[in-house]
Amino acid sequence: MQLFFDVDYTLIAYNGSLRPLVHKVFGDLKSDGHDIYIWSGMGLRNKEIEENNLTEFVSGIYHKPIDKFEEGLIQYGIPVRPEYVIDDHREVVDHFGGFVIRAYFWENARDKEMTAVYEDIKALS
Repeated sequence: MQLFFDVDYTLIAYNGSLRPLVHKVFGDLKSDGHDIYIWSGMGLRNKEIEENNLTEFVSGIYHKPIDKFEEGLIQYGIPVRPEYVIDDHREVVDHFGGFVIRAYFWENARDKEMTAVYEDIKALS
């Protein structure tokens, strides 16, 4: 599947900390044959992906459309249609399908949301 992960409050908290289990889940998803894309309504987030050592897992980084989703795919040059979106904004997930993740505002070592994401994707595959 073409998996699209949001950045702010989905993968990264307000203070810049990476949500727990992201590396493990990204590795498992890649091993399972999925393509991982990163997008953000705040623009291209290459720096954040590099700083958190996620580059090896990612097939592309894009600007996320925050409205007019289908037009936004064309406008931002997104070459594949998202098949499964992981985002803390329900409207994006409602449009494309996927998983509405609980917002990760503050660093929390006990957060297990990425496990739930992986289990949901695995059940669909």
